[in-house]
Amino acid sequence: MADGDFLYFGGIEGGATQSKMVIMRSDGKVMAWSESGCTNQWLIGLDECLKRINTMTEDAKQKAGLDVKMPLKGLGLSLSGGDESASQIQLKEGLSQNYPNAAESISVTSDTFGSLATGLSNGGVVMIAGTGSNCQLINPDESTHRCGGWGHLLGDEASAYWIGQRAIKLYFDHEDNLIPCAYDTTFVRDAMLKYFKIKTRGEILDHFYAKFEKAFIAGFCKEIAQEPKDALVCHIFKEAGKIMASHIIAVAPKMDKVLINGKGGLHIVCVGSVFKSWSLLQPGFMEVLKEQGSQLGINEVTLIRLKTSGAVGAASLSAKAIKRSLHIDYAANSDVIFNSKV
Repeated sequence: MADGDFLYFGGIEGGATQSKMVIMRSDGKVMAWSESGCTNQWLIGLDECLKRINTMTEDAKQKAGLDVKMPLKGLGLSLSGGDESASQIQLKEGLSQNYPNAAESISVTSDTFGSLATGLSNGGVVMIAGTGSNCQLINPDESTHRCGGWGHLLGDEASAYWIGQRAIKLYFDHEDNLIPCAYDTTFVRDAMLKYFKIKTRGEILDHFYAKFEKAFIAGFCKEIAQEPKDALVCHIFKEAGKIMASHIIAVAPKMDKVLINGKGGLHIVCVGSVFKSWSLLQPGFMEVLKEQGSQLGINEVTLIRLKTSGAVGAASLSAKAIKRSLHIDYAANSDVIFNSKV
C-alpha cells in the first residue's frame, strides 16, 4: 500500500503535570511522539491549553515527516479536566477556530477514556492515580459512570497530591496535639524538611499558598514511598488503597455483567505513578474489595498497567468518532500487575 493510501490520526494524553502526543497511521504504525507540560485547561487556562496542543501537533507532524499545514484526519484529546461537555465544546471549537490545520476532526474526552481504549477493547474500569485521581467505568455499550476526578479541592483522593498532603497533615495535627498520630512521624517530618528545603514546618506554608504548585506537592509522595517500611507511610498508602477500592465499589452497580463475568474478572486499567507503590496499596485495596465486592458480583479482579501512553487510545477514539478504523495491539500495550479472587 502506498503512503498516500494511509490516513493519519493523532492522540493526546493530557495530564496535570505532563502530556504526550502520538501520530499513528491507519494500519497501527506509530509515526512519531511529542511531549509538553500540563494541558489541563482549568490549571493553565483555555488559550494556553490550545496553544500547547497545537505545538505538540506541529512537532509530531514534523517528526513524522508530514506537512505541518496538512490537517490530520482525526485528533483525539484525552485530557485531565476534559470531562464536562461544555469544556469539551470549548476545546473543539477553540482548536478548530484558532488552529484549523491541526486536524479535520477533533474528539475530546477525559483522560480516563484514552487510557482504557489503549489497554482494553470492550470496556472496563480506569483508575487514575497520578498528580490527581479519577475513576471511570466504561461499559461495552459505551455508557459511562464516574467517581472522583474533581481536583485537589473537591477530590483527588488516593492521588500523589493527596498522599503527600495527607502525610504532612498527619504530622501537623500530631505536632499541634490536635489528633495525636498512632505512628512515629519522624521520617515524614525529616522527609518533608528535606524535600521542601525548609528548616521549620511553618515555612511550608509558602508552598501551599503563596507559591502553590500541585505537581510539586504531589512529588512528595514519591519521596516518602522510598521508605516502604515506615509504619506511617504504610498506613497512608493503605488508606489510599482503600479509597481506590471504594471508587471501584461506587461504580460497580452500573457495570455491565459482561465486565465481571469474563476471564480474569473485572479488568482495571491502572494509570499514574502512585501504582508504582502497588505493594503498599494492595492491603487496603483488597480489604475493601473483600468486604464489599462480592455483594456486587465482583469475584475476581485483574489490574493492568499500560506500557505505552493513553495517547494511543485517544488516537483510536478519534478514528472511531468518524467511523474509521485504527489497528491497536491491545496485548502489547499492557502488563498484568495483579490478579486475585475476591
